[in-house]
Amino acid sequence: MPDVAHGRARYRRILRFAAWHLAVTWWYEIVLPSIGLSRIAERTRNGRMKTFARRFRHLAVDLGGLMIKLGQFMSSRLDVLPPEITKELEDLQDEVPPVPFDAIRALAEAELGVPLEQVYASIDEVPVAAASLGQAYRARLGEHDSAEAGFADVVVKVQRPGIRDIVDVDLAALRKVGGWLSRVRLVNRRVDMPALVEEFAQTSLEEIDYLHEGVNSERFAANFADEPRVRVPAVVWERTTRQVLTLEDVTAIKITDHAGLREAGIDPADVANAFAAVMFDQLFLHGFFHADPHPGNLFVTPGEAGIGAPDWTLTFIDFGMMGEVPSQLRGTLRSLVIAAATRDGRGMVGAMREAGVLLPSADTVELERVMTQVFARFGGMGFAELREVDPREFRDFALEFSDVMLTLPFQLPENFLLIMRAVSLTSGVCSALDPAYNLWDSVEPYAQKLLRSEGGNLMGDVAREAVEVAQIAWRLPKRLDGVLDRVEDGSLAVTSPRVEAAIARVDRTGRRLVAAVLFAGLLIAGAVLRGDDAGLGNVLMVASAVPGLLAVLGGRRIG
Repeated sequence: MPDVAHGRARYRRILRFAAWHLAVTWWYEIVLPSIGLSRIAERTRNGRMKTFARRFRHLAVDLGGLMIKLGQFMSSRLDVLPPEITKELEDLQDEVPPVPFDAIRALAEAELGVPLEQVYASIDEVPVAAASLGQAYRARLGEHDSAEAGFADVVVKVQRPGIRDIVDVDLAALRKVGGWLSRVRLVNRRVDMPALVEEFAQTSLEEIDYLHEGVNSERFAANFADEPRVRVPAVVWERTTRQVLTLEDVTAIKITDHAGLREAGIDPADVANAFAAVMFDQLFLHGFFHADPHPGNLFVTPGEAGIGAPDWTLTFIDFGMMGEVPSQLRGTLRSLVIAAATRDGRGMVGAMREAGVLLPSADTVELERVMTQVFARFGGMGFAELREVDPREFRDFALEFSDVMLTLPFQLPENFLLIMRAVSLTSGVCSALDPAYNLWDSVEPYAQKLLRSEGGNLMGDVAREAVEVAQIAWRLPKRLDGVLDRVEDGSLAVTSPRVEAAIARVDRTGRRLVAAVLFAGLLIAGAVLRGDDAGLGNVLMVASAVPGLLAVLGGRRIG
């Protein structure tokens, strides 16, 4: 168990890492573009991301705990992060150094109250998996337990000794970083970072309660009791406590093991489609979903010969991190899927508003226009097709989209954290299974299924649309009068993102002032910090030369 001094050192190390990379990001992505050096940020971005991924990997492997969870999330973003980044982090699930078995034995025996030899007929002292929060071992139940359970081969999960103290330290550090981010206007306008950290904290604390995980697994199994394609390991409750969990051994082919799948006669593309459909069911039908579906928690088991039996099954394990979707939000997510499947830009924006992403005050006319253009140009394309699109066209669309989004009041609702994680991991796993995977192929039939499950109420949708049009027509004269009044008294403001950006670029005097303030701030900060941290102090003092030069040159365009 880590002592107080070790916990403090861990806490400070996490904060130093976060502070340094936040400062680097702030400098390159905010400061340099604001003084006309955006090309430097663009030219160095890929290298900086690779450096960050490599350093974070070393930090996560060395510290373990919740840092591994963060790395697993980033490694799943095969659809949006460069391959160099995901490649650096993709093996984090399998790279955690194991705790010696003697320490694991001591904790397990203290929890179960008897020597392991009296609980299991045999146990392999070499872990089959060493995760960030616990380790798993293959074992065989005793004769009595085996007869009761109906199987003998099990996997025994035991928490890492002292993991609760480690999680407490990591959460304290994340709360501090969340506090830093909450003071950044660009962040606090969009999301309540402290609230998100607390949501993550609650999920993490639930994940280290194996009784909670056992209940989750049985609830998940009940939701898919009529789906023969989905399998869940049974829990041996007589040999389970808060820190020891005994499960049926369902180890099979890892879901991203292409060679193993093909050798068993299983097409990875079929697995990708089935996996996406099962995840959609969890999110939109059951409202109870696996929030950590990374490749280490998913197996594919070849089917047994038999009439009506599936040729393979998809097996989920590790139900410590689960999420729930409230019924109201579930309806909103269904609307989001249907809008995406029908390429309905206006419907997509409406669903975003219902979900609380867009605040009620947002004027979404421009966003609807851009979303409609995006659907018209890229709707229906898979990742393989998108890679062939001219990057300049992507950049133009991205610039226009970001310009519009920056003018809108939007935020990230708290309950979106686990949903985003689950969707991100699902997308990453499907892309790893099939590089040509097309999300639309899963979305479109699923949207039709959602419509049928709700009674296929297309006439109801049309009726609601008619009511909305009638309400708009009824309010239109009064709204026109209001607009004319605002024009007359001069209070009507019309904004254009591109015009505002052009004005900002022309404002040389403002740049010069910003540069002077940055020069003074960096120089003074470097001098103050130099005594405690010579490296960081020197870097800040040297960096101050750039805004200092720009202040002297009067804000002229450089680069």
